[in-house]
Amino acid sequence: MAAANRLACYSDPADHYSHRVRLALAEKGVAVEVIDVQAGQCPARLAELNPYAGVPTLVDRDLVLYEPGVILEYLEERYPHPPLLPVYPVARAHTRLLVHRIQRDWCSLVDRILDRRTREEARTQARKELRESLSGVSPVFAEKPYFMSDEMSVVDCCLLPILWRLPVLGVELPRASRPLLGYMERNFAREAFQASVSSIERTMR
Repeated sequence: MAAANRLACYSDPADHYSHRVRLALAEKGVAVEVIDVQAGQCPARLAELNPYAGVPTLVDRDLVLYEPGVILEYLEERYPHPPLLPVYPVARAHTRLLVHRIQRDWCSLVDRILDRRTREEARTQARKELRESLSGVSPVFAEKPYFMSDEMSVVDCCLLPILWRLPVLGVELPRASRPLLGYMERNFAREAFQASVSSIERTMR
């Protein structure tokens, strides 16, 4: 039961927003009870905790958080080591802006592809845009081990779950995207990332 542990996370094992939270928890080595909630389902306890009955939802004793960005900010403040945000305000602002751009530029396309209500021609266009956009930014990944950073950050926690899903999204990166492919290979092999992957997500590649 969620109440048995101090920290619990209601998570859709196939959802990239839930995955980013699980990845942040794994990176910080936080002991948490992950409660799988399949899409379309809503346990009674989750409905009591979250007025939107959605995931991810984090429960820390009497505190309930239910928006991915808010959850990631809380985890950074509650468990500051290892940090997923830079120390200095300007660098922090830049990191937050990158997260915003990932949400606007890439997550929106991913969500369009995965939405069953999306018409096939719109889905095909979204795949094309996502492939071209990721390919275009690939050279950036040759400069640093993480996305525009020497250290793992919240930006990577948002990006890696998307990249993990490229096969099920129907997006194949060209060979010219070698820096990005290398970034993916290195980070998918990391212990924390592997710990964050659900059994359903393991079938995606």
